Amino acid sequence: MLDLAIKSKNIIIDKSNYNGLLLVQDGRIADVVPADTAVACPVLEVGDRAVLPGVIDPHVHINEPGRTEWEGFDTATRAALSGGVTTLVDMPLNSAPVTTTVANFEQKLRATESQLHTNCGFWGGIIPGNRSEIEGLIARGIMGFKAFLTHSGIDDFPNATEADLRQAMPILARHGLPLLVHCELTTNDDAWKQHDKRSYANYLASRPKSWEDKAVALMIRLCEETGCRTHIVHLSSADSLPQIAAAKRRGLPLTVETGQHYLHFAAEDIADGQTQFKCAPPIRERANNERLWQALQAGIIDFVATDHSPAPPVLKQIASGDFTTAWGGIASLQLALPVLWTAAQRRGATLPDLVRWLSTNPAQLIGLGHRKGRIAKGYDADLLVLDAENTFRVTESGLHHRHKVSPYVGLELRGVVEQTFLAGRLVYQRPEFLQLNQGQLLTR
Repeated sequence: MLDLAIKSKNIIIDKSNYNGLLLVQDGRIADVVPADTAVACPVLEVGDRAVLPGVIDPHVHINEPGRTEWEGFDTATRAALSGGVTTLVDMPLNSAPVTTTVANFEQKLRATESQLHTNCGFWGGIIPGNRSEIEGLIARGIMGFKAFLTHSGIDDFPNATEADLRQAMPILARHGLPLLVHCELTTNDDAWKQHDKRSYANYLASRPKSWEDKAVALMIRLCEETGCRTHIVHLSSADSLPQIAAAKRRGLPLTVETGQHYLHFAAEDIADGQTQFKCAPPIRERANNERLWQALQAGIIDFVATDHSPAPPVLKQIASGDFTTAWGGIASLQLALPVLWTAAQRRGATLPDLVRWLSTNPAQLIGLGHRKGRIAKGYDADLLVLDAENTFRVTESGLHHRHKVSPYVGLELRGVVEQTFLAGRLVYQRPEFLQLNQGQLLTR
């Protein structure tokens, strides 16, 4: 027996827009059939509103346990639901303890109890000295691993060296798991901190594109040598694109993401003291970011993820505007879809493009491409209904993140998520949460 049918003139199936009925049975998509098909189940009619697979965000810092005052599973997964994010993957750092041992991972899993409002998987961490924990974390269901090539901002998650990666990557290659890498090979020159502390230009100059480019070159070399699936997170330097494109042409198992903030903003528009824009790598100049757009549309960049990394206002130095001491991270999880859609529409992108960048390709990275990220028979009925032409203004009161600090506050964005479904259950209908604690723990 069918449980539900969603009738829409705009069901996004791969590269097509389909007028029909999406049928749900036992939490999965049973079929998509012509709109005039008679069905023996409730029918939800959404008219011209688009039906998309739920957003998958594989780059989220939830920070629990240990730093729940920064975010937490309850607030993060509520924010996700309201933005149509049906699956997210939690990063291994900014929580305390960090997810670098099996014992620490078990502690994190306990912290999720009665707090998962959307589906959630987990990355493990590669740090110096934890090689012996890798196999255990894999056995426990970790989706892959994250490493930094520079200081992470958290002392208990030190950066991995090339020697550390050479030990870890063959293990991951044997298991077919990805290594996610923050690519910056930095120097220890802090002289920039003695200059204008409120100057964005000063901060931008302190993290040059060459740091990213050298780090990307290192990871391409290690990817080729080890055969380990390698994923470059939050690419901001367009100067790295030629070597990435060349590596892909050689058939290396290399994938790349960029962030919404690199595609929506430009350094020229960031005023001094606006520390809500601080992130690492930094938001670069408009010409650079236009090249990122071209690479995304060409498939050189595979998808877009938020790198949601919130912190209390005092840590963001909102009052002082001090870029030298402000936490580097942008809160944006709830806005993943409308931020990208707003900028993408101006460049002629379509809803099928949006699905590829926010759902289909991220599902491949996390090993769930066989059941999530597409509207197809047998896939999980994790869905969203989108009013693609409607606009809204981002307000602090409308954000469900724990802290309301975000560079998007005050902006008008296009694309309103009207409804979110998990496994075929309507869990969010703007502006109400209809069912909470329906998220599932996801493992490989």
